[in-house]
Amino acid sequence: MTNTSDMLHDEDDTPRRVPPITEMTLADIPPRVGLFPLSGALLMPEGRLPLVVFEPRYVSLVEDALADRRLIGMIQPLDENDPSPEPELHRIGTLGRISDFSEHADGTFSITLLGICRFRLLREAATDRSWRQGLIDASPFAGDMVEDDPLPVTRKALLDGLKRYLAARQLKTTWSVIEEMDDDMLLVVLPMLVPFSADEKQTLLEAITLDERAGVLLELLERGME
Repeated sequence: MTNTSDMLHDEDDTPRRVPPITEMTLADIPPRVGLFPLSGALLMPEGRLPLVVFEPRYVSLVEDALADRRLIGMIQPLDENDPSPEPELHRIGTLGRISDFSEHADGTFSITLLGICRFRLLREAATDRSWRQGLIDASPFAGDMVEDDPLPVTRKALLDGLKRYLAARQLKTTWSVIEEMDDDMLLVVLPMLVPFSADEKQTLLEAITLDERAGVLLELLERGME
């Protein structure tokens, strides 16, 4: 006779389709991923990007991602003014994981993507879906998935540069939120927050190290005051 207790399983024994975010490694990154080309939308590793998805092929992309590993490749078109339905893409993008979503009555989605790591787009891969698919390599950016180094510039230098930039452009922000951020989040949030051009955001994304990213960010803030 089977003991009823033998039929019960501890919740920890239930296999997950995807690992917890904190346990993800390069081995969890698939070689192919659905691409979401969007000019001016920057997703940095560890950053969070809210999106409203309404175009039918990208609604399909979200549905397929939710049914699988919840991963989407955010990438910018090479030319933000290219009107074609399938513009040429930059070579570097960011893999995002759907961390929150809601489906609306009209079939559209509101989602939040959490940046996992950057990737290099090797080439586009054939698919029978309406969305574009890329063959990717995340290994050059394995460092995105490990603990960050200390902030390579002073916190004061970043915040002072941001204040001068916003003042020069007569823009406002919620300083209490920014000042409460940990040092390691400033180089994640500020590149996404500041209204740089699409090309400038791509330059920030492609900076290999945090030190290089900090230098680019300070240079762009300084340039924006001219």
